[in-house]
Amino acid sequence: MKKSVLTRYRVLAYVTGVLLVLLCLSMIAKYGLDIDGAADVTRVVAIAHGWLYVVYLVFAFDLGSKAKWPVGKQLWVLLAGTVPTAAFFVERKVTRELDAKVTEGSPVAAKVRA
Repeated sequence: MKKSVLTRYRVLAYVTGVLLVLLCLSMIAKYGLDIDGAADVTRVVAIAHGWLYVVYLVFAFDLGSKAKWPVGKQLWVLLAGTVPTAAFFVERKVTRELDAKVTEGSPVAAKVRA
């Protein structure tokens, strides 16, 4: 498995995790604190999180299929983007597990004996 597969998963895990935390905070500001302008922020963050979560699903599924994970583990990783802060912990665990399995993707030059 190439390192780029893990890297793109990691980037989207962080992005969706941050957006989900921002979404929760904006929802608290909108409904709990009744702050002016919070509705607009909530709308923008919700749309961004929704679309980027779909991309996260694609990248996480690709990673899981290349890592040959069982269905239960793959579902856990896919759902991590829906629980605030879970994406950060799951990403860290996945990265530690798969670090040894990834390769750089660039070919290694062979030594030629003369």
